[in-house]
Amino acid sequence: MAEVLVLVDHLDGEAKKSTFELLTAARRIGEPSAVVVGAAGSAAKLKDSLAGYGAAKVYAAESEDAGTYLVTPEVNALVAVAEQASPAAVLVPATARGKEIAARVAVRLGSGLLVDAVDVAEDGSVTQSIFGGGFIVKSKASKGAPVISLRAGSVEPEQASGAAAEETVSAPAVDAAKSAKITGNEPIVGGDRPELTEASVVVSGGRGVGSAEQFEVVEKLADSLGAAVGASRAAVDSGYYPQQFQVGQTGKTVSPQLYIALGISGAIQHRAGMQTSKTIVAVNKDPEAPIFEITDYGIVGDLFNVAPQLTSEVQGRKG
Repeated sequence: MAEVLVLVDHLDGEAKKSTFELLTAARRIGEPSAVVVGAAGSAAKLKDSLAGYGAAKVYAAESEDAGTYLVTPEVNALVAVAEQASPAAVLVPATARGKEIAARVAVRLGSGLLVDAVDVAEDGSVTQSIFGGGFIVKSKASKGAPVISLRAGSVEPEQASGAAAEETVSAPAVDAAKSAKITGNEPIVGGDRPELTEASVVVSGGRGVGSAEQFEVVEKLADSLGAAVGASRAAVDSGYYPQQFQVGQTGKTVSPQLYIALGISGAIQHRAGMQTSKTIVAVNKDPEAPIFEITDYGIVGDLFNVAPQLTSEVQGRKG
């Protein structure tokens, strides 16, 4: 069975949920092999969790470059392993960083690039949601092993037993003259809420919230549900909420089990980032708001009346 390379997205010694989704998707095509790019000792910390989701091998590409340069260490590692293993496919998370890595790897390998997949089939073909969800298409690479970026939340992670045999990768050193250097890191302040792209429930607010101070109505509902908080581009541009929480085509793509939109009209830019959510609930005063075209449950009403009632009901049931 051919190997399928999976780029591990990890932080502070823990693999992100998107990595387990990639390993699950990879098992449909072949035998998943995890590629860990990081500082010395990174692979050892991740080995057990990767084995729990079926990783047959763990390729350790460890060096100081991983924390010093942007994107290039991952590209070099994936290309080095691919040239050695001749994989059936290469899977990476469809984050801004992951898409950059995927594109460069595809060029270096001379392979087809399949972007923003929401599902992966046994033959390496993918399903994509395009034009803001207006169309669903099936795509397959016509040349080389496909390099696939998969949206977070698109595949339900399923545990499986894997040997996770560790192998050291000798990737070429980064050419400093041709690479972007990381000059500093600033931690994201997210409080105790789940990370936006990892959360199973997301509550987002839009322009209809009205101000940064009033965004607490969104936060209170999110906290009652143990959810992440998101915001539309209109809300972010208006200064209601930080840009790191923006959901949409120019923000983050989410696909939770439950997505609640408060005061969001549903412009195509926003829908492109959340329409693959399993269940969508929207609250908006405008009965003609485009968001209602894709909702499972729509409430025409004032979010400042509806959201507190929802919060109270959730808290009451938990109590």
